[in-house]
Amino acid sequence: MTAPGPTGGAAGTAGGLRAALAERRFAVTAEIGPPRGADPAAVAEKAALLRGWVDAANVTDNQGAHVRMASLAGSLLAARAGVAPVMQLTCRDRNRIALQSDLLAAGALGIPHVLLLTGDHPCFGDHPDAAPVFDLDSVQLVWAARTLRDEGRLLSGRTVAPRPEFLIGAVENPFAPPVRFRAARLGKKIAAGAEFAQTQFVFDVPGFDRFMAAVRDRGLDGRCAVLAGVGPIRSLAALEFVRTKVPGVYVPDEVVRRLRGVPRDRVAAEGVRLCVETIEALRAIPGVAGVHVMAFGYERGVPEILERAGFRRDRAGRLPVGGGVGAG
Repeated sequence: MTAPGPTGGAAGTAGGLRAALAERRFAVTAEIGPPRGADPAAVAEKAALLRGWVDAANVTDNQGAHVRMASLAGSLLAARAGVAPVMQLTCRDRNRIALQSDLLAAGALGIPHVLLLTGDHPCFGDHPDAAPVFDLDSVQLVWAARTLRDEGRLLSGRTVAPRPEFLIGAVENPFAPPVRFRAARLGKKIAAGAEFAQTQFVFDVPGFDRFMAAVRDRGLDGRCAVLAGVGPIRSLAALEFVRTKVPGVYVPDEVVRRLRGVPRDRVAAEGVRLCVETIEALRAIPGVAGVHVMAFGYERGVPEILERAGFRRDRAGRLPVGGGVGAG
């Protein structure tokens, strides 16, 4: 993606996740939460912490249904700061007209990757009385993006030129009930056009291994790169929140006992240690193409987690095969 926009588009972020997957390197993505305000430096500061450590960083779209700077603006700021952005786009706030318009804008501004998801209901956010849209669901949005990119056609049937170019991503939750259907649901998104998928937090590695076995049995790992979601639990309050408030997250009893079994002032360190061990275990599972590190408000800790897991920083923004980064 080299098409410049008013702020330079995605210049300086060549390669990114697309290159990592094409070269069959174990990919790493992370997240940048845009600020509750109009300060561009807030995005740049987070990007600086991740630059050189990750192949790309998601810029979230009003995460948790809370109003923040728009993902498109945050993506441009991240690109300006030298981090390849993954622009998240949710169905919650937009109808199909606005969704396709934003996809065209992403293409025009050189955003290299988009992640398309349904989004949290407004009742969970800071404007619970807001009208939910959900004109499309996530599978339909993936299909709309693929049709727009590959055929230059809108959902209305009208054509557009030039066509946008971006890598299309989706999300999956391997532990949401009914678990036996999760690989099949991922298959629907892949059939619609998803080329990479990031998962919800993985704390149950054996359970995720079973999910990946089902993915491989369907041949999906050869059609879509699966990036397993990981992140450090840094307090007992965070542990309870993840266990009880985040849909579809399963925290095994042994993980709960481990985090509760250390003094409170050591929970954060133990959570980081657990995250590192999880990354190491996930790299050994066939078909896992990378990890997606979610460390909300703790971006400064991402380099330490990755370094302890065997990754090395590369000033070109690429994670080489050497230094413990396997092919997955």
